[in-house]
Amino acid sequence: MKRRTLLQAGLAGAAGSLPFSPAVHAQSGDNPTVIRIGVPSAGTGGRPLTSGLAGTLHQKATFEDEFRKDGIQVRWTFFPSAGPGLNEAHANGLVDFAAGHGDLPVIVGRSTGLRHRIISSIGRFSDVYFVVPTDSPAKTLADLKGKRLATFKGTASQLYLARFLAREGFTEKDFRVVSADTDTQKASLATKDIDGCTFTPRPFDLEARGIARTLFGARDPGISTPSTAWVAEDFEKKYPHIVQRFVTALTRQAAWAADEKNREEQFQLWAKSGNYAYSDYKRSWEGDKLRDRLSPLIDDYYAAALQKAINEAREYKLIRREVSLDGWIEPKYQRQALKELGLENFWTDYDAAGKPKAAA
Repeated sequence: MKRRTLLQAGLAGAAGSLPFSPAVHAQSGDNPTVIRIGVPSAGTGGRPLTSGLAGTLHQKATFEDEFRKDGIQVRWTFFPSAGPGLNEAHANGLVDFAAGHGDLPVIVGRSTGLRHRIISSIGRFSDVYFVVPTDSPAKTLADLKGKRLATFKGTASQLYLARFLAREGFTEKDFRVVSADTDTQKASLATKDIDGCTFTPRPFDLEARGIARTLFGARDPGISTPSTAWVAEDFEKKYPHIVQRFVTALTRQAAWAADEKNREEQFQLWAKSGNYAYSDYKRSWEGDKLRDRLSPLIDDYYAAALQKAINEAREYKLIRREVSLDGWIEPKYQRQALKELGLENFWTDYDAAGKPKAAA
């Protein structure tokens, strides 16, 4: 599709114009002068906004407030090229922290030698749906065999699609799978350049405008997986005290985000990105507890979901080297933050199957 070629060129240009600083961190005493945070998403048209807990942290200036008194600048960079773009920036020493990295790109990065430590989860249990153009005659995936499906390859969405296909006994080889970001998928549904794609959250707005309809999907811990916050290993070695403050500030803001009285304010904040309408957030989160979905916990569910994604990436030949959780996940910062903030029992621990653990 010509649109894909133009999009890729545009993304390359956008990435080249981002305000990176490749210089080694200058120090002021025992502190860096700047903290660089990468977000593997961007708003419509590349605007520097996103949704979810990462969006809340950014728009509420969580880290700016934490480090301002030390004269430490906080610099956010939003990647229209998503997880792969964030990996490239990390490979070039341009980011210190990531907020919201999906399972596949963080695994691919690790498999190619990128050194980072997982310090927090940053959300879970998102809706994932499979949608088709409104007038599509398809009723099942089988009806789309050989047709053109879209997913944002190299991102968590690629594994979402693979999991949907596997449940019905298919693989990507049974379809013509193309790569497209969210904006392009929306446009391609409208022009019928694609026959289906994964979508999160459910596209109520697209349905209301007669662009798409949902074929199937739901909230399923077997399809969607938690997103990740990590710190570059070299930064952690230099400034472990800054990493602790970062995680503590993140955890404090996550508790605010999980408070039901802040539900409407957050949906309004997230809608500023333009990726999804306010009404989509409101309806897709209806009946859900914020505390369940906006959880930063590195619990058994997080570890099992990441391990499952590693196994899938290897099975689908998306990585060439083994990836181990040993030495990758560092929970000490989160344990200290939960203790310091008195939040040790605030969020529910989930088991490997994605079920709440019984209270002690």
